[in-house]
Amino acid sequence: MNIPFSTFTPMHNEIKADMQACFERVYDKSWFIDGEECCQFEKEFAEYCETEYCVGCGNGLEGLYLLLRAFDIGEGDEVIVPSNTFIATALAISYTGATPVFVEPELKTYNINPDEIEKVITKQTKAIIAVHLYGQCADMDPILGIAKKYDLKVIEDAAQSHGATYKGKKAGSLGHAAAFSFYPGKNLGCLGDGGCITTNDPEIAGKARAIGNYGSDQKYHHIYKGINSRLDELQAGFLRIKLQELDRWTKERQRISQRYLNEIKNSKITLPSVDDKNIHVWHIFPILIEKREDFKNYLQENGIRTVIHYPLAIHLQEAYEDLGYKKGAYPIAEKIARRELSLPLYYGMEEDEIDYVIEMINRF
Repeated sequence: MNIPFSTFTPMHNEIKADMQACFERVYDKSWFIDGEECCQFEKEFAEYCETEYCVGCGNGLEGLYLLLRAFDIGEGDEVIVPSNTFIATALAISYTGATPVFVEPELKTYNINPDEIEKVITKQTKAIIAVHLYGQCADMDPILGIAKKYDLKVIEDAAQSHGATYKGKKAGSLGHAAAFSFYPGKNLGCLGDGGCITTNDPEIAGKARAIGNYGSDQKYHHIYKGINSRLDELQAGFLRIKLQELDRWTKERQRISQRYLNEIKNSKITLPSVDDKNIHVWHIFPILIEKREDFKNYLQENGIRTVIHYPLAIHLQEAYEDLGYKKGAYPIAEKIARRELSLPLYYGMEEDEIDYVIEMINRF
């Protein structure tokens, strides 16, 4: 068999007529920025996330940057982040002039370990970014408790967790504010780049919107040194269509993931764990395996494509040499980086394809 890591074809075939109609509608209106589609999507996504406000922006990285700026975080400040997230989380901090401070994850969930956060708090610490990695929410109650104790802001990096819940509350509604990515490969994705922030704070929503609109609260009146980061009409329209299908698509991802959890039986493989406080939306299905290259090559030879998320931890990336970290500084993040492999998972995956993946894994 030939099984891709992911494909958009099944979901896009189902909504093709609606997506084409959306294109025609936006095209005929000749209104491509800050129009009705974006306004309606913001309302609908805020409602979906159970928040008061949603502000569209250019992508998930810029969403984090806008929030950090809105919270007046900048030069000389420190922001705590997990040591095993995608580099965009740290880049958003760096763009403000602040410094990312890394904290190890829990090996079971891959999310930031709340027990390690307090150890790195200093007078310069201003915020914690809780990344809901791979589609599962971080353990938010202890994080919020620490933040309250030290008067810190909690920003959710919800780029991979559209629709995930923690104790019954939606990702995006758990901290002081959140940033989402709508990169095409996300569970809710554009046909290009896109992102948003969600919050219940009207001041933060307004400030983030202004900073993303050249620092302007009204045309030609600029109150901040802002940037250009807006969700365009066409992508907002596409997202409105996909949002209606998201929960249905997520249930299918959850069903496939449950089959993996139940039926993969190989002592060489560590399967992911789901915290019983969470509903996982499975942006990816990550496993850990010591002989990763051998296993990856074996699967590829048998027609099964996989992806590594992420092969080099941020503190060892050349871009962050200036922070002075050496190999071994964050051993749990480094262990995950050496061993993580993501299995095929997508809406429309056929039963015989799932059977085949499981069979080949169990044979290894």
